[in-house]
Amino acid sequence: MLEIVNNFINGEFAEPHNKEYLDIYEPATGSVYGKVADSSSHDIYRAVESAKDAFPQWSGLYMEERAGYLKKIAAEIKNRSNILAKCESRDTGKPITLASKVDIPRAIENFNFFANFSENFIFESNIESEVSINSVSKQALGVVGCISPWNLPLYLFTWKIAPALIVGNTVLAKPSEITPLTASKLAEICSDIGLPAGVLNIVNGSGQVAGDLLVKNKNIKAISFTGGTDTGKKIYQNSFASLKKLSLEMGGKNPAIIFEDCNYESMLKTVVKSSFTNQGQICLCSSRILVEETIFEKFKIDFCNKISSINIGDPKNDKTQFGSITSDEQFKKIKHYINLAKNENGNILLGGKAIQLQGRCKNGWFIEPTVIEGLDNRSRLNQEEIFGPVVTLQSFKSEEEAIEIANDTQYGLSATIWTTSHKKSDRVAKNIDAGVVWINCWMVRDLRTPFGGMKDSGLGREGGESVLRFFTEQKTICEPK
Repeated sequence: MLEIVNNFINGEFAEPHNKEYLDIYEPATGSVYGKVADSSSHDIYRAVESAKDAFPQWSGLYMEERAGYLKKIAAEIKNRSNILAKCESRDTGKPITLASKVDIPRAIENFNFFANFSENFIFESNIESEVSINSVSKQALGVVGCISPWNLPLYLFTWKIAPALIVGNTVLAKPSEITPLTASKLAEICSDIGLPAGVLNIVNGSGQVAGDLLVKNKNIKAISFTGGTDTGKKIYQNSFASLKKLSLEMGGKNPAIIFEDCNYESMLKTVVKSSFTNQGQICLCSSRILVEETIFEKFKIDFCNKISSINIGDPKNDKTQFGSITSDEQFKKIKHYINLAKNENGNILLGGKAIQLQGRCKNGWFIEPTVIEGLDNRSRLNQEEIFGPVVTLQSFKSEEEAIEIANDTQYGLSATIWTTSHKKSDRVAKNIDAGVVWINCWMVRDLRTPFGGMKDSGLGREGGESVLRFFTEQKTICEPK
């Protein structure tokens, strides 16, 4: 029986007005398992009107009341975490253990964090001078749009929705049409815990139609987007007419810079994770591994040996560490880049092939973890975001050369630095063009800190006070003293 994912508008599930649906594939098997609503302008209009109608009551609640709803949502996600993890794994092809240990716990944390963090957010302040008294307030924008990607569906969906709701906005959210199931389950939770109708509306469909309509709608006051850089640029262009606020978290080509004086074993273990977690389908994954010349040959051997022991298999299996690519389109894109590496005389040290598993996953979209050396940093594989299990190795002789190679790209999302020298890590980190720099670690997150990229990796910052400021508008009321 096919899974049907409908829109969630004004507190109710609703078929798309045009009765049209898109196929949902299970990437581990390559087969269709469901249908998701393919929304049109009528659906977007209904959702916006629902959010507009709900805004006065929701924004008029005390902060503690809105926080109470967020905490109820978090608690219910926790209660249904096993089901949600299975849905996430099925939709994305990621191992069930990864969904259980990372994706769903982070979704819970997102709601709890903003419910608690907002208590310290200053919504009103006074500034006095000899001639005036100024009252500065931060107010909710109204209806805001949240567009999330397919690689971390519930994780990043809730990362946007929670802060938008806590400051009093109502939300029109669009998950990826490739991985819509956990967003639908979130709608069920919101209905079950009694979230007022219209506060959160979820519309499905393609980015080219539903996403575009959402971005162009003048009643939507802000867009928070995570996804590819090309799509982010289109959103930027299409929002001009309405001059809405934008937060765009886009692509990355993240360097891992490894110095000879690093804690070698800790580095090796972590760089394997930073390269291939979620099949390399995380915007923060290390895709360019830069290694000091003196340890390059040793690292190359040890890195490949470590990767060779990764357990690739059915995402349903608790022992699986590496699952399938999330879509056929992405599967073909990754294969294209691997073939391009061969044409550019890159040396494939490990992987480079599609995998055909036995049993139920025999037609799934699986690709071996792939390590390539011998490519110049200006090659396409070192300049373009592949978003898959493909990393390149390059050597460097000095700090200056490492920094130059690391910054020689249009992207600037994240970087990792591996050295036991605090002075060295401080020097290098200050000169790296990236919004997030990890030193001797990866994916360690304090949700109070700002998150986002430089250059073509992003516009604006999420997290902590940054995102609460984004989802509010400041107003100054001045009177003479």
